[in-house]
Amino acid sequence: MLDLIILSIHFFICILISIAIWRGPKDVDLHSSSTETAETGPDGLICIGKEENIKKSGRITAKIDGREIVVFYHEGKFHALDSRCYHEGGPLCRGEIEDINGQACIVCPWHKFKITLETGEGLYEGINPLEPSSTPQWQSKGVKQRIHEVTIDNGNVYVCPPDLSVSFDSDYYAEKYKNGGELAMGK
Repeated sequence: MLDLIILSIHFFICILISIAIWRGPKDVDLHSSSTETAETGPDGLICIGKEENIKKSGRITAKIDGREIVVFYHEGKFHALDSRCYHEGGPLCRGEIEDINGQACIVCPWHKFKITLETGEGLYEGINPLEPSSTPQWQSKGVKQRIHEVTIDNGNVYVCPPDLSVSFDSDYYAEKYKNGGELAMGK
């Protein structure tokens, strides 16, 4: 009988955890056609939040014209990039930040792809068959993730709308999940 009670409690806890994961973090919808409270700052930049609040939370998601982005505050710097991973659309807002060879990288929670916050490069560990060293080294796949310019002005954090004349691998998932609401947050 005790085993049945323990199993029931375990099952109940698993359900609560599943619900918490399913609901996920709330995002902010900014500068979409249905939101009139978005602030446009200097030079057409979009205000996504207060500097102090983002510093406290470490990250925030927002939408700019339906495109979901994530802004990280890490080691004294703000970084903004498309919130869906270039690989298969994983929610980068739920990833952990790791230091890889002196570069801050977001690790996609779905498949552990590593993306530099500064440049959007995809990194992988590999062996160069032409070198005698058999130790894997971190190498770049090139820029895969769209990054967005961040500006701080009067305590507000602004993001520059994306220049879509240049394409990146992450654009596919940014478009796929555009205006996707809960689907966009991986719920």
